[in-house]
Amino acid sequence: MTDFAVPVVDISAYVDDGTAEDRQAAARAFDHAARTIGFIQIIGHGVPTATTDAFADALDAFFGLPLEAKKEYRTPPEINRGYAPPKTESLSLSLGLAPSNRMHDFFEAFNIGAAVSDYPGVDLPEADYPENIWPDQVPRFREAVSAYFDEAARVARTLTRMFADALGLPADFFAGYTDHSLDVLRMNNYALPPGEVTLDGDLTGMGAHTDYGIVTVLWADQVAGLQVVGPDGQWHDVMPADGALLVNLGDLMARWTNEQWLSTVHRVKPPIVDGTIRRRRSAAFFHDGDVDATISTIESCLGEGGSLYEPITIGEHIAAKLAGSRAGVANRSAAREASRVLGADGS
Repeated sequence: MTDFAVPVVDISAYVDDGTAEDRQAAARAFDHAARTIGFIQIIGHGVPTATTDAFADALDAFFGLPLEAKKEYRTPPEINRGYAPPKTESLSLSLGLAPSNRMHDFFEAFNIGAAVSDYPGVDLPEADYPENIWPDQVPRFREAVSAYFDEAARVARTLTRMFADALGLPADFFAGYTDHSLDVLRMNNYALPPGEVTLDGDLTGMGAHTDYGIVTVLWADQVAGLQVVGPDGQWHDVMPADGALLVNLGDLMARWTNEQWLSTVHRVKPPIVDGTIRRRRSAAFFHDGDVDATISTIESCLGEGGSLYEPITIGEHIAAKLAGSRAGVANRSAAREASRVLGADGS
């Protein structure tokens, strides 16, 4: 597939309360992209440039701290918050694929997300909705990151309204599964000091994986590294256009749609220039849904062969994925996703 390209969809009709005809056009365009490529660039999302600029500055300030200072914000693997140093995770294990259960992804990350305190009056498990950790060495970090988190959350919920239209569902269908959504913002940094990493054949920036939840909204630098598996089974480079956000579907959408919409396999390869790793930043907002919600295939997507998946709660699904990527426990419940990785050329 030499003409591979990530489709661009303008969602401004959903952001700015556009006409029904404009919304239908956007929904049709997204539906086509979701059934073919699975990665989409969205424009017209309404996220202010000032917000993303301040957010990028906050990332720079935190990741620029000495490693020992950043490690003060490290949490145990079962708590999906705070700092993760390089080579302490392996995303391929979320599909049960990394050899020898070795943690070798060289990115470093900082996570925030929905907390129990965000939903007063709702009885939620603290293990799934832990309170956030904020680095006090970085002035205005919390303010800048929270502002972007809120914008990304708005975009994700806007997208699910478009999903409902694209799939012929009631407009509020997904709202019933996201009242207390397990939303997480993961900020990634791929630059490491010279001499800290040996560029051997097994090294990867972020291992091949599918995302776990409903939809991912990705802000990223225009630096090579991100690759996706196309319909041809080949790996293709993906880079955001000016002002665009990248969007990809998670496993839960594949389950809901019986794989009419797929959670696209992707990875990040080391962006190496002249033998050194170039700096690359990204931030993935994961809109994952309510921990206690049960996902079953949408009736209109069943077809004659029935469902490819058994019903599962969002909490059970996310826990198995995180146990792989963060705790080194290979996920044995992701055979369908893993087969797409193994079928990709060069995997």
